[in-house]
Amino acid sequence: MAIVNRTPDSFYDAGAHFGLEDAVAASLRAVAHGADWVDIGGVPFAPGHPLSVEEESERVVPVVQELRERSDVVISVDTFHSEVARRSIAVGATVINDTTGLSDPDLAGVVAETDASLVLVHSRARPRTQFARPQYADVAVDVRDFLQGRVERAQAAGVPEDRLFIDPGHDLNKNTLHSLELTRRLDVITQLGLPTLVALSNKDFIGEVLNAPKHQRLEGSLAAAVACVLNGARIVRVHEVAETVSAMRMTEAILEMAEPVALKHNMSDANER
Repeated sequence: MAIVNRTPDSFYDAGAHFGLEDAVAASLRAVAHGADWVDIGGVPFAPGHPLSVEEESERVVPVVQELRERSDVVISVDTFHSEVARRSIAVGATVINDTTGLSDPDLAGVVAETDASLVLVHSRARPRTQFARPQYADVAVDVRDFLQGRVERAQAAGVPEDRLFIDPGHDLNKNTLHSLELTRRLDVITQLGLPTLVALSNKDFIGEVLNAPKHQRLEGSLAAAVACVLNGARIVRVHEVAETVSAMRMTEAILEMAEPVALKHNMSDANER
């Protein structure tokens, strides 16, 4: 799952894809590098001034529309606004990725009225607000129970189970130790039985482990992604697509989820190099 943020204050690219053509080009480039899915966002998760539905729609809807006209890739929109979701689905988005865990009570109903899917993410703060010093009795269990409740709420609104994904929300209202524990104990989350997405790429918990700035966290991001897949994750949300695709293909082969592209080494009477 490739990340394309059309914001002037993006966590990672600092506005590099804010222009419409830049955002569309970044999306198509991600597809060319092997992304199965492109996640388009118009508002950062980080605390800040709220963005109106109109402003957010102006950022994401044209990107969705142009990308859908040029690719059959899975397109999701990272939004917590039900109206932005409605407009995005109307022009070709097939997934809504809600990092606020249904803070908008109408969002699940909007998704239910369509054929789109819904990603339910764990976070605790109101959208774009601070949440200082988060504490959990048991972070893995607490996150699992939160997600179970949101799954039940989405199903009550009419979203069938086969159109639901869950995401434990690494770093979202969590400190580094919480995010590391969620990675280590991701099997607690996957016990819910729904496809689990992890959004780890270049996040602060990786930077704090490695003492590395955002653009020097690739190796840590790949290690965390592999660890999560080994513990049951099935979608990884990333900035560096090509490198992650290679890491995931290798992990899939180890788990017998995919076959090697070629089988030559020590497969004949003469050694192959």
